[in-house]
Amino acid sequence: MKKCYCGFPETYETINIPKNNARCNFCFKQTQKSKIDYSSRLKKLKDFLKKTRNENMLYDCVVPFSGGKDSTFQLYYIVRKLNLKPLVIQFNHGFFRENLKNNNEKTLKKLGVDFLSFTPNWKLVKQLMKVSFERKGDFCWHCHTGVSTLPLTLAKKFNIDLIFYGEEPNEYSDYFKYGDFSSDFLNKGKSLKNYHRITSLGITSKDMEYIIKYENNHNFSERDFWPFMYPKDTTNLLPVYLGSFIKWDTKKNVEIIKKELDWQGDEVEGMPPKLYDYEKIECHMQGMRDYLKYLKRGYSRVTQMTAKDVKENRMSQSQAKKIVAEHEGKVPHSLNIFLDYMGYSRQEFFDKIKNTVVKPWSPNFNSNEYSNKPKDFEKWFRETKTKN
Repeated sequence: MKKCYCGFPETYETINIPKNNARCNFCFKQTQKSKIDYSSRLKKLKDFLKKTRNENMLYDCVVPFSGGKDSTFQLYYIVRKLNLKPLVIQFNHGFFRENLKNNNEKTLKKLGVDFLSFTPNWKLVKQLMKVSFERKGDFCWHCHTGVSTLPLTLAKKFNIDLIFYGEEPNEYSDYFKYGDFSSDFLNKGKSLKNYHRITSLGITSKDMEYIIKYENNHNFSERDFWPFMYPKDTTNLLPVYLGSFIKWDTKKNVEIIKKELDWQGDEVEGMPPKLYDYEKIECHMQGMRDYLKYLKRGYSRVTQMTAKDVKENRMSQSQAKKIVAEHEGKVPHSLNIFLDYMGYSRQEFFDKIKNTVVKPWSPNFNSNEYSNKPKDFEKWFRETKTKN
């Protein structure tokens, strides 16, 4: 399977590796990013805030917040650097870990913010997971969609126009150029087309309602799907990415939140624990999600992170290859928890995945080499006792 110098394979979504073996389009995007004048962009943002935010507003903005490293830095920056009063909104996907909850409590108290946390119906969530897994090979539709949509819906209910997301989606995909979501500077809302392209796997809440109700014969009504419904009228909503206005440097951001907020990293299945103790620590199903990506496309988050470090000249190509070889592709212990949620046998799971494999990748479905088991594994939610 062909790979770029950075380590991204030809199966990576939206990648283009030239025939002359030049660097891929993601390497080129890194060059683009280095030329952006973030100081002028930040000034433009501050000018806008000065003109439009005032004491008569209940809140200056909405901040979607999981408590992972990106949303924690995002909230820190908005409160401490931009001096805004946010309404902090959390979509609880059902897989939060103990350390994440501890981080959240410290962050919210240290920053002093108003906070709403919403957890959707678990029975509905399981059906959404099953549909998105069987149709797209990705069981996280409810999380992708809820995290992005719920803040928009609640912003409308509280009459708040400005919604701050974190890093731009351009960090890991090439659907758009840097700044596309904020290039007209808050004059356009997040379009429905872009939303479905990068957020909902191309499946609308209406699609989900129909499939679950009529094809899967489950008794859910339209009102059960409201947390996942894109608002009908987004005219007065201004969703933007903070990463459009400041240079988003994940490693430096992590250093800041560890120092200022006592934010603690954690071990994630399949990831080098000391090197990336900050990456996706909020979800106990992250190892399972990375394993799915590996089966489908031949790489996981290990490659994503090492490739990013190679592109940013923080790691050599040989170091990246060694780390990938050591950690990638191993079976996560959370596989058995996932099978329990979905009611699949292991063979049924592999049979469904075979239809989503991206050529020329050909996975080994017979591997029994397990990844690391995080210390809090026994505390992860499961419906029945699984053996590991």
